[in-house]
Amino acid sequence: MLKSKQRAALRGIAGSYETIFQIGKGGISEALISQVNDALRKRELIKLRVLDNSMYSAREAAEEIAEKTGSEVVQVIGSRFVLFKRNHKEPVINIKL
Repeated sequence: MLKSKQRAALRGIAGSYETIFQIGKGGISEALISQVNDALRKRELIKLRVLDNSMYSAREAAEEIAEKTGSEVVQVIGSRFVLFKRNHKEPVINIKL
């Protein structure tokens, strides 16, 4: 569980990140979960977006993907959200946990 200062630091880092995944009418598939897991392993912090034609809200998608990947929701703003999952073997982001 992230503390508020850690979450704030991650929000600051994510501000400059580009959105790398989009959730559309296809919803949240096993293929998407697999890709998100791979991205989290390499980057630790990723930004996703929910398109207008999706049956999910950004909050719903964030919580479902976080649950399925074992990550944490850092932030949800509008149609975008940020997920974080620490890579204990090869840390990329240097914040104290």
